[in-house]
Amino acid sequence: MKDSFFEKVYQVVAEIPFGRITTYGAIAEYLGSKGASRMVGWALNSTNKFPGTLPAHRVVNRKGLLTGKRHFGGTRVMADLLQSEGIEINGDQILNFKEKLWLPENKQ
Repeated sequence: MKDSFFEKVYQVVAEIPFGRITTYGAIAEYLGSKGASRMVGWALNSTNKFPGTLPAHRVVNRKGLLTGKRHFGGTRVMADLLQSEGIEINGDQILNFKEKLWLPENKQ
């Protein structure tokens, strides 16, 4: 049986290393659906029902902004989780974004 798009998103998100982040668009492109970053976001919206199972807090927008923060049960939860992994944030912006960026196709 083929995995659904959402299941494929979850598989990629599960691989994001501790202390690194990626973007909705990078996941969509890796899955062969460039331009489907919103769909990646929709897939991740439901993960807050299963806390601790997927590191969805490690997925941000293409500019390093915490645009999905409202889906974590509070406006500071996403930032707190990222900061606990050593990621610096100012407001809703990840500092040193390019240094922390993990791309699924590179597995870096």
